[in-house]
Amino acid sequence: MKKVLSILTLALVLAAGTAKADEGMWLPMFVERLNYVDMQKMGLQLTPEEIYSINHSSLKDAIVGLGEGDHPRGFFCTGEIVSDHGLLFTNHHCGYGSIQKLSSVDHDYLTDGFWAKSYDEELPAEGISASFLVRMEDMTQTIMSAVNDSMTYAQRQKTIANLCTELERKNSEGGLYNAVIKSFFEGNEYYMFVYHVYTDVRLVGTPPSSIGKFGGDTDNWMWPRHTGDFSIFRVYGDEESFPAVYAQENKPITPKHHLPVSLDGVQKDDFTMIWGFPGSTERYMTSYGIDFNVDYFYPAIVDIFGKQLEVMDEFMAKDQAVNIMYADNHAGVANTWKNFIGQIKMLRKNRVCDSKIELEKQFEEWVKAEPAREKEYGRALPNLKKNYRKLADLCNLIYYPNFVMQTSVVENASLFASYAMAAQGKDKDAMNAVIEELKGFDFKELFKEQYKPIEDKTFAELLKLCRKALPEEQLPSIFAIIDKNYKGNIDAFAADVQKTSMFTSVESMKAFVEKPNAKKLEKDLAFMTYESMVEVLMTNLAEYRDANNAIDENNHVFVKGLREMYAQNKPDKKLYPDANSTMRMSYGSVKDYTPSDAVYYNYICTASGILQKENPEDPEFIVPEELISLIKAKDFGRYADKNGNLVVCFLSTNDITGGNSGSPVMNGKGELIGLAFDGNWE
Repeated sequence: MKKVLSILTLALVLAAGTAKADEGMWLPMFVERLNYVDMQKMGLQLTPEEIYSINHSSLKDAIVGLGEGDHPRGFFCTGEIVSDHGLLFTNHHCGYGSIQKLSSVDHDYLTDGFWAKSYDEELPAEGISASFLVRMEDMTQTIMSAVNDSMTYAQRQKTIANLCTELERKNSEGGLYNAVIKSFFEGNEYYMFVYHVYTDVRLVGTPPSSIGKFGGDTDNWMWPRHTGDFSIFRVYGDEESFPAVYAQENKPITPKHHLPVSLDGVQKDDFTMIWGFPGSTERYMTSYGIDFNVDYFYPAIVDIFGKQLEVMDEFMAKDQAVNIMYADNHAGVANTWKNFIGQIKMLRKNRVCDSKIELEKQFEEWVKAEPAREKEYGRALPNLKKNYRKLADLCNLIYYPNFVMQTSVVENASLFASYAMAAQGKDKDAMNAVIEELKGFDFKELFKEQYKPIEDKTFAELLKLCRKALPEEQLPSIFAIIDKNYKGNIDAFAADVQKTSMFTSVESMKAFVEKPNAKKLEKDLAFMTYESMVEVLMTNLAEYRDANNAIDENNHVFVKGLREMYAQNKPDKKLYPDANSTMRMSYGSVKDYTPSDAVYYNYICTASGILQKENPEDPEFIVPEELISLIKAKDFGRYADKNGNLVVCFLSTNDITGGNSGSPVMNGKGELIGLAFDGNWE
């Protein structure tokens, strides 16, 4: 148990008050030119070559992108190699999906934890792949030379996409590598990233949920934190440590570099450096985009996800098998739900829009100063304003029907849309072709990880949200049937769907395929629901897509002009590109902070706080008796700090976002001092 407790974890502060984020997600290949001097002043002791090199081992070789499959385009989390036998640390919530798949009621690794005592006991973590960056390369000139000003934006994007596909294929060297080209600064720069991808990844250890998820949704995005959010895997390859498909005889890889683990702990103002694969940011978004997110997009998702969580919570609490089945899905939905609540609150509180409006005024003044600039950049901001207004008008008409369509019974019905279309056109050949294709479909997969009461109630509850969110005159036509035949009672309608629809079981779907009947399909209540939702989506989707495409195009122009303005007026200002699931580094320091008047937060949390939060009546704060005894004994050995306490979490000012989960937090020597696992609202 002492080894479990020894892992330090990190909560990230993006705070107003005594600490603010050291903003910037920097590309490692530019560290010497952009950041090295500043990092040295803060406490970095490594050379640029030790940080990033394509010819010699460096820090980049210990950083792992965690994805799915052997050709990931992006990464859901980050990990780091900490031994010369391929041992990998990441967050508990990053390994959660794999741990859930390996769990059962008899072997509940989510609740009880798991520790392999030998290589033979390590468990294959199906689905996870580990990508190591071999090199990155600037492709801007190559790609920009293929486009010209006479092209429309759509033509330009198509040309670039085709060229990127060809360059990625060429640089994959017949599948030896996974080459991915990404755009930066809203399509004004392009870089290629070449990876070795390992698909044989095995679970070595994970703490019980009472450690790995301690505090649950209540503490998520909050400080103080007492979560031991870590899990441990190992990467396997062939005899020469190259990627290989899973085989029992595969060996733990010998990495080019692994991070030494420091047990020195942290002190206030210590230098911290984080490397990883942040997923997505929108730091160049205009005030119009922020208003759209805060007033329309985020509230819709909070509404929908909140209801989904409410339904899952009701049934997961009653049945451990159901709890295991939905654990990963629940965690993902809950994380986004609370994130968006925090963004709504803090974007308003910190008046982010006001600072954007001020920048936009400066940009407009700069543009108007030169006729050539007015011609190239003058319409960017007005076009962005107009198209975000369009998105606001369409938001609910897109998202609420779309999530109804993702409910189990409606999604099952969607598989038969092509058959219905062929039947309406009286195209018997097409009808037969669709049926033949469906005969080969594995309908069991649709119901594999589903608990019917959850799926049924979610369907009814999302229909209710849809009705409430949409104007009466724009409601899907299924609501007219609900009003006429069920007197507006959505629960009664949903119950009838579950009773009569062919899309509620494997057997009834197979029976229809064996004996198809177009009229029966058209009268199926689930299929009628699907068609009504599609009708609303199709009525509005083209305009929604056009608005998004216009936003992309005008963001490209705006950011191009913004960079030109900074180069002219503030040549010393260093700009970093938005996160896009490519390797980045950020740097900062360990800090305490004051989020509001008369409130102060220390920069560390200790194990004693676990006992203070312990609540046997709240599943998120249950602490096993064994853990209580161990903490009370304070037998922390070499992991204790100078006061005899065990530090569990600490704060630093590094800039991170989703995808950085599991990223290594390193000191100035490049030693591991923690795992990044969260930010907080402030």
